[in-house]
Amino acid sequence: KTGTLTKGEMGVTDIVGEDPDDLLTKAASLEKLSEHPIATSIVKKADEKGFKLREPKNFESLAGRGVKGDLDGHYVIGTSRLMEDMKIELPDEIKAKAEFLYDQGKTLAFIAVNGRVAGIIAVADQIKDNAPKAVKRLREMGLRVVMITGDNKRTAEAIAKQVGIDEYRAEVLPEDKVNAIKELQKERLIVAMVGDGVNDAPALAASDVGIALGSGTDVAVETGSIVLIKNNLEDVARAIDLSKRTFSKIRQNLFWAFAYNTVLIPVAAGVLIPIGIQMNPILAAGAMAM
Repeated sequence: KTGTLTKGEMGVTDIVGEDPDDLLTKAASLEKLSEHPIATSIVKKADEKGFKLREPKNFESLAGRGVKGDLDGHYVIGTSRLMEDMKIELPDEIKAKAEFLYDQGKTLAFIAVNGRVAGIIAVADQIKDNAPKAVKRLREMGLRVVMITGDNKRTAEAIAKQVGIDEYRAEVLPEDKVNAIKELQKERLIVAMVGDGVNDAPALAASDVGIALGSGTDVAVETGSIVLIKNNLEDVARAIDLSKRTFSKIRQNLFWAFAYNTVLIPVAAGVLIPIGIQMNPILAAGAMAM
């Protein structure tokens, strides 16, 4: 997922609206009640500017889509998909600016007031230094790498290109990540999911192998079949390689165990006595104990 490939240190890059400071203040007043990385970056920006935040009324968090609540009016903050679902009006000038920001691979939070989008806050994250190398290693191992993200298609495409991923699923809600895993499993594929957030827990549980980063949330760590202590994506490939070598060693040991016992059990039982070969009982007992 996107959050696993990036550093998770999102920062506000653009604020679009008639009064950017007021827009940021209102957005941060709502987002301070959310734990989403985008919300955190918006609140951090408001704190840096020294803005005094307010207490919203009727606050509601919309999982994977945004938040809403009342301040000087009814505010809805979230993705473009949320705006469409709630039939919120999007002015042409803001839509044009959104297209421009999307082309830069930025993630956008739309701020709507009383049923009309009043502005946009754009945030951007940086790709982890080892992400491209980790993806390349996985592909060299013959694995199919798919990115699943809640971001819009343009942002997803920009991130996928940076890390070397050809296949991605964009605008996937938290509850739909499980369905995406199941779709891949229907293709008779063994699916490993790498995640670190609260929203990843169901998908980690649904996958054949859930790989959680140690720096992730407690829920993700508890759900994962494998927990990578270091926040290093290259350890994903190492874990898969280690598991393959371990399984190979298990099969090798089983082969020699069966071969050894197939030969020596009949000998210990005296099958060669007719031709004058008999194993000392003490040696036979010792051989079987090996």
